[in-house]
Amino acid sequence: MDISSLPQVPGVYLMRAADSKIIYVGKAKNLAKRVAQYFQTSRAGSQSGWKIPNLVALIRRIDYIPCESERDALVLERQLIHKHQPFFNSMWKDDKSYPYVKITLEDFPRMLMTRRKMSDGARYFGPYPEAFALRQLLHHLWRTRALPLRPCKWTFSETKPLPEKTINSCVYYNTHQCPAPCAGDISPQDYRAIARRAEKFFAGGFAALKKEMEKLMRRASDKMEYEDAAAYRNFIRTMEHMAQRVAVSRYKDDELSTALAKAAAAARLRQVLGLAKDPLHIESFDTSNLFGRHAVGSMVCFVNGKSNKRHYRRFKIKSALPLTGGDDFLMIKEIVGRRLRALAREEHRPDLFLIDGGQGQLAAAMQAASEQKMHIPMASLAKREEEEIFVPGRRESIRLEKSDAALRLLMEIRDETHRFGIKYHRFLRDRELLEDK
Repeated sequence: MDISSLPQVPGVYLMRAADSKIIYVGKAKNLAKRVAQYFQTSRAGSQSGWKIPNLVALIRRIDYIPCESERDALVLERQLIHKHQPFFNSMWKDDKSYPYVKITLEDFPRMLMTRRKMSDGARYFGPYPEAFALRQLLHHLWRTRALPLRPCKWTFSETKPLPEKTINSCVYYNTHQCPAPCAGDISPQDYRAIARRAEKFFAGGFAALKKEMEKLMRRASDKMEYEDAAAYRNFIRTMEHMAQRVAVSRYKDDELSTALAKAAAAARLRQVLGLAKDPLHIESFDTSNLFGRHAVGSMVCFVNGKSNKRHYRRFKIKSALPLTGGDDFLMIKEIVGRRLRALAREEHRPDLFLIDGGQGQLAAAMQAASEQKMHIPMASLAKREEEEIFVPGRRESIRLEKSDAALRLLMEIRDETHRFGIKYHRFLRDRELLEDK
């Protein structure tokens, strides 16, 4: 089984038997590395026990769904397991669950870590993939008094106060580590304000605290207090872990089917174009003009089979065009070159450039890449009597059935690029008409 094409992104993988039944669902921070571990462990023989070899022996297909983050994958994994009840997930169940932060429903709330989410009126945040990171953050929030909610387990309220003897015996009260709502050292209103801040923090509003930690880290580093600086750095990393947003809280059945279909389309496209890996990040280019006027270029971005509108780009053509009309090749070369220059400053690069047009447009894009000394896989899609796909180094076009998943994906991206470009072109044209009046 060839697993070399799996992407190195967070996601969920579904292992299927010969009858296509799902036998195991797992999540991964890196799909390619995680799935590879099963087959490496399987070859290790008796060291891995009987479970993994038995699973691997039954696998005939592996589907995957890319996710925005590891937490996104965690939520989707649990949903899929609950829905499909795969045999090996049930066999390996060890009652392990992921931790939540719980802020209790009391007159004087407490903040604690729990692995059980109950219907008790408390506020729960999570789940979080790394229990150690969560425990470290909670300890830091307590130690620095950023969120000093009481750590004791005593039950009391405004109407049923804690006995004075119990208060005096509390180590947190005597060492002044607690705001001591039990002793009246803080008003109920002020204490509940702390609880509300905690809720906002775990809902994602902790940018200010991160900024403070960065300031303290720089100050400690300037004073050559490197141990303290390292501690602040670790806390920042922990908060960055907490900052991962769950992009998908719940997939509907049709959304799951769509996500799997998009992943399958990317795998099919890799096969058709002869790529080294599945093209999950595709950027597509098109040009538009009217007799050489208002010449524009457009670029759209698709990630995991979905449009990423934040990364769309518009280009006003700067090249000198013929008076009799536009020059598609020159315009494509310009906008691709400008995009490549921008990418040179970025760490992550697309898996594929899709060019709207035939061999000429593709050659122009390849020339731009050559001049920038950058290599990004490219292909073009030309709409003639039928859709034709062109790839570098091949004279004949690739023609696929209209039902082919790879062609449908390319057409969807190409059509969105064309729509976006036409919209910009019309905007410039209409603005000129208004200015002339």
